Amino acid sequence: MTIRLSKDLYTAHATATGGREGHSATDDGLVNVDLALPKEMGGAGGATNPEQLFAVGYAACFQSALGVVGRRQKVDTSQSTVSTEVTLGVAPEGAFGLRVGIHVSIPGVGADTAQQLAEAAHQVCPYSNATRGNTEVTLTAEG
Repeated sequence: MTIRLSKDLYTAHATATGGREGHSATDDGLVNVDLALPKEMGGAGGATNPEQLFAVGYAACFQSALGVVGRRQKVDTSQSTVSTEVTLGVAPEGAFGLRVGIHVSIPGVGADTAQQLAEAAHQVCPYSNATRGNTEVTLTAEG
């Protein structure tokens, strides 16, 4: 299902040069990073990579979505944490793909409530909506 926007709220602009061993920056200069191939992939490491940037963005976005559903359901999620792991791999057809693990912790709520809120956030989060149907995502939660 393609999500069509009825109202634009914000547009980010970024430029990359040199691919995985290059440089990326946003037009406002707030993100300005050198990139390096991870040691696990035969590179030198020592700089960030696209999977780390995706993981950071997804975690932050998901936690915001968790806050939205928490407010809607009158559950305090202000002390929650969201951790993500993004794995780059090869698909059977030879293409490259990602697998994402999301772990949500919401202190002060039961495990069932935490899982329900995490699943609701997964329906609201723009990153989840962008990856749904083409990226394996595993969602776990604890209270």
